[in-house]
Amino acid sequence: MKKKVVLAFSGGLDTSFCATYLANEKGYEVYTAIANTGGFSEKELIEVEKRAYQLGATHHVTLDVTKDYYEKSIKYMVFGNVLRNGTYPISVSSERIFQAIAIIEYAKKVGAHYVAHGSTGAGNDQVRFDLTFQVLAPNIEILTPTRDMCLTREQEINYLREHGITDMDFTKMEYSINKGLWGTSIGGKETLKSNKTLPEDAYPSQVNKHNKETLTIDFEEGEIAGVNGQTFENKIAAIREVEKIGSAFGIGRDMHIGDTIIGIKGRVGFEAAGALLIINAHKMLEKHTLTKWQQYWKDQIGTWYGMFLHEAQYLEPVMRDMEAFLSSTQLHVTGKVILELKPYSYTLVGVESVYDLMNSSFGEYGEMNRAWSADDVKGFTTILSNPMKIYYSLTKK
Repeated sequence: MKKKVVLAFSGGLDTSFCATYLANEKGYEVYTAIANTGGFSEKELIEVEKRAYQLGATHHVTLDVTKDYYEKSIKYMVFGNVLRNGTYPISVSSERIFQAIAIIEYAKKVGAHYVAHGSTGAGNDQVRFDLTFQVLAPNIEILTPTRDMCLTREQEINYLREHGITDMDFTKMEYSINKGLWGTSIGGKETLKSNKTLPEDAYPSQVNKHNKETLTIDFEEGEIAGVNGQTFENKIAAIREVEKIGSAFGIGRDMHIGDTIIGIKGRVGFEAAGALLIINAHKMLEKHTLTKWQQYWKDQIGTWYGMFLHEAQYLEPVMRDMEAFLSSTQLHVTGKVILELKPYSYTLVGVESVYDLMNSSFGEYGEMNRAWSADDVKGFTTILSNPMKIYYSLTKK
């Protein structure tokens, strides 16, 4: 009886190689499973299923984890304004954990002897998949042909051609593209060098809007609730709407350079119009509705939360504690943010909120003080300066 392996399958080059190799060279009964985090259309999912069977899979399944991904990750990344190194909305980093959870739960359900993924030995994803699999199913062995054999993309392409797989568009596979609800990452020859950037045609979305356009995003207790006056009960649909509007301007493109889990520096291109517009709009609304110390500690927690999520620590219990803190700060983060979009850029225009702490009844910055007198400020300043007066009088500096 053949041993059963569940392969985390996307239909890309690495997982296509793994499916063929595990079925033909190892003789396993290959169950392919795609964990969709919102990056695949129905048509694309059908094509992925066809590809799986063509490559030798015994059984294929689609696991839709988009709702879990939003409720258990994206929501908190917005609450924390998470941008790794101030740039990257950790699109792929965060979705990999939820894909791994879905895959290993499916492997346990079907009684698999092994679970497999197509990650290489030079990136972060291998750690994310391995760690999640080990924590949730320590008795299921992990198979990683691409990593173990140190294969290049060219070698994988040649292997597939030798095994009769000739109808795949190998030219497109010069770039590794990972698309999800929270953004798309693009890796390729230019991202391997420090002095290159991606060409225009490497991005999946192309610019087709050239005139200025106003975008409004409504938030209710920190969560996106409306776009351009339209109310969205479905938060996932709202994110997709912002992504569609922003990507038409080429907004959200950048290059992330950062430290990998395995200790080397890495570069990856990405486009994430929806994520960047929503996060930065949310951050602006918070500037108007949160106190100074709420903002300060949110910045600290948000940075740690993003780092832990990026480095495969989602299952660490402290993450639930940080989520509780982030949620508690969002009670009054409600209102409308106005943005102006133009090709490759945008401007945060302003906000409208009943919780706006720029309350004119107390004063108008640089114009008028209503809640305190001139004498109040003189006395306050005298007391505030005491520690520095003492220091300079004693040190004579």
